[in-house]
Amino acid sequence: MKVLALVYPGLTLQDILGPLQTWMVLPGIEVQLAWKEKGPVMSDCGVPVVATHDFASAFTDPDILLVGGGGKPTLDLLEDQEALAFVAARGARARWITSVCTGSLILGAAGLLRGYRSACHWFARDKLAAFGAIPSPERVVIDRNRASGGGVTAGIDFGLQMIGILAGEPLGRATELLLEYAPAPPYGCGRPEIASPETLAMANEILSRDMPDVEVSRAAERLQAKK
Repeated sequence: MKVLALVYPGLTLQDILGPLQTWMVLPGIEVQLAWKEKGPVMSDCGVPVVATHDFASAFTDPDILLVGGGGKPTLDLLEDQEALAFVAARGARARWITSVCTGSLILGAAGLLRGYRSACHWFARDKLAAFGAIPSPERVVIDRNRASGGGVTAGIDFGLQMIGILAGEPLGRATELLLEYAPAPPYGCGRPEIASPETLAMANEILSRDMPDVEVSRAAERLQAKK
């Protein structure tokens, strides 16, 4: 089971750690973390993750391609033609093409979501339509060989569902127990539809600083030009 995860400066670390931690139960799993150069890559929480492979040496035909998201650094990546070409090339040969949070925007900009339903962080979800994807409010979306999780914490739910698909529901259930995955959020406002207007306004204000529309628009225009 070859898993290839894209890492890049400013990545939200939990986006890839969530599913990767669940997948450690899969027999014969081999994980590669890829960026332009091998070595430490700083995440958005100040914890570095080590790119084990560069683009040239990473799996060419992974069983699972995993792309996580983030804030402004993720949108900046939509301008990075080298990175998008890498994602597009690996996605063309991957058995599963997957994302967590705004990682689906990167898949979309790489041309991998046209006609597919996809989850995304609620703040950026509607932007997926610019790439020909079908935005979904579901926490986890499986559409043929595309699998996606919504916000940051959805990576664990998404990872567990993938175990059920790849290795059977009994192992998925056992993994959920092994992780003692029994969420008990203290405030119960983790989605916009259940948050108070005041909480939603505060979250929108914070996110609006890092998520301008212009990068998405330019990336969508380039994708259209390639058709």
